[in-house]
Amino acid sequence: MPPPAAPLADLTEISTQIETAVVFDREGTVLESNVDDERAGRLAGSALELLKAAEDARPEGAEPLAQLEVGLRDGSVFVVTDEDRLIAATTAPEPTVGLVFYDLKSCLRALAEESKPKPRRRAARAKKTTTRTPTRAKKDDAKS
Repeated sequence: MPPPAAPLADLTEISTQIETAVVFDREGTVLESNVDDERAGRLAGSALELLKAAEDARPEGAEPLAQLEVGLRDGSVFVVTDEDRLIAATTAPEPTVGLVFYDLKSCLRALAEESKPKPRRRAARAKKTTTRTPTRAKKDDAKS
């Protein structure tokens, strides 16, 4: 797998609580990761299963899930959704939950911004060159 995109690399550098992270689509296709392909695929698949189980358990008519945290003895698994993209991460035990969610959401937003097409710049118009006629200097009202 190629090196992770800048937002994912920044995430794992800045957020010391996050051990592994994977960005994937709703079909489980890994888009970015900071681990090898096999482990990234397993994490994405497990995250989708957790998300599906949580969505199946929510009340009928409730809003779709935006985030999910599963606490385990050895750490936690976090999943954050953003339309068609998701990010899953693992942490050590007892992470600062709000901070991890904030960092994951920020990473997804940065990846979305990175993938937006950049607006094309218009070619600079050639400036019209005009020849100015020198203006007459004002006469001094004060005469010596």
